[in-house]
Amino acid sequence: MSTIAAISTPNAVGGIAVIRISGENATAVAEKIFRPHGGKKVAEMQGYTCAYGIAHDGGERIDDCILTVFRAPHSYTGEDVCEVSCHGGLYVSKRILRAALNNGAVSAEAGEFTKRAFLNGKLDLTQAEAVMDVISARGEAELRMAEQLREGATYKKVRVCSDRLLRILSGIAAWTDYPDEDIPEIEPTAIHAELTEIRAELESLVRNYDSGRIIREGVATAIVGRPNVGKSTLFNCLSGCERSIVTEIAGTTRDVVEETVRLGDIVLRLSDTAGIHDTDDIIEGMGIDIAEKTAENAELVIAVFDGNCPLSADDLYLIDKINQKKCIAVINKSDQEQLIDTDILKDKFVHIVYISAKNNEGIEQLESEVKELFEINSECFSVVTASNERQKQCIDRAIRSINEGIGIIESSEMYDALNVVLDDAEQSLLELTGERITDAVVDEVFSRFCVGK
Repeated sequence: MSTIAAISTPNAVGGIAVIRISGENATAVAEKIFRPHGGKKVAEMQGYTCAYGIAHDGGERIDDCILTVFRAPHSYTGEDVCEVSCHGGLYVSKRILRAALNNGAVSAEAGEFTKRAFLNGKLDLTQAEAVMDVISARGEAELRMAEQLREGATYKKVRVCSDRLLRILSGIAAWTDYPDEDIPEIEPTAIHAELTEIRAELESLVRNYDSGRIIREGVATAIVGRPNVGKSTLFNCLSGCERSIVTEIAGTTRDVVEETVRLGDIVLRLSDTAGIHDTDDIIEGMGIDIAEKTAENAELVIAVFDGNCPLSADDLYLIDKINQKKCIAVINKSDQEQLIDTDILKDKFVHIVYISAKNNEGIEQLESEVKELFEINSECFSVVTASNERQKQCIDRAIRSINEGIGIIESSEMYDALNVVLDDAEQSLLELTGERITDAVVDEVFSRFCVGK
């Protein structure tokens, strides 16, 4: 494979920047662009050693740098790797990268370093996917889950199930292919019990998938309500800054304002929407249409009501529009006299929270209701689960095949049919771990990575 290079630190000014070079000619490329102080050659450097020197391009000095060398196979990619650490200016790092490209390296594709780690057996596919989860973690809970997956928790559990299936398949093959040999006869009851246990293990991997996905990716959340109930005030309260304009004038918010916020261990991808009400204003009406579509597409709707007023026709219209959604009714202005018709809300909503967005009161209760609605508990942060839709689909296919196998045993059908469906289950699990997978799937997985990782 070619020798690749990329900037592995963010495209921003910082203390340092790192240019990573990987491939069989990594040290040769580094030799051409880095001159160690003291005269020692890069080719003579041992793995896990550093040298201080100067990065240059054709002899023209670029920056004082430190070169770190990792020798194959004891590197991230499993190849020879050289990393140049320079001052973190955008121009400096790009100049050094350009020098590497001018001297034999080629630009790395998105995720190509991790892809090479996978292809060279340094990571299985589930661990490789978890690398991006570590990078994108926005809090302690996401990081704990990502690190657990990167350490191979999912792979180990799937590998055990795969090995058990393989033993069953081997037993069936031996018994059917060599009937004259002294091979123990297949016990349907024992296979049935084994498959039931394997199925239970796989089901545990997808049982908390949605909760885990929410912890990793956040919840698409729409804040809706009629004008002047405090939607934008709540939005600003959760955001921690003045993102939405707040006035006493109805219809101030006409477009969707978005922000990603953390509510305890949960990330909400918030959308503050226009007040939903009957209007003849064309522009305001367009904003209301967008608000209704945003609520329709949201995973969570926070419906805000003014506790200081009786429910209006606009409130009742909103309740009717969102009655099929996962929804929390937020009764705002709890610090004022309560005139709202709570019996109607209790009849329509399971989750109701009283808050004063202006005084930042009741937010803890809102967090608690979100966790309950999405079944987020302490178990979700430690349980081993599928980390993305690709993995979940592989497990779902394996479970369906195992269910077919159990049905075949219960109906006393031929073992040839059992062999076929269990082989399908085995293939699905091997696809999950990456042990049997097409190049197209591998390319698609790593295309979601950032360049330089």
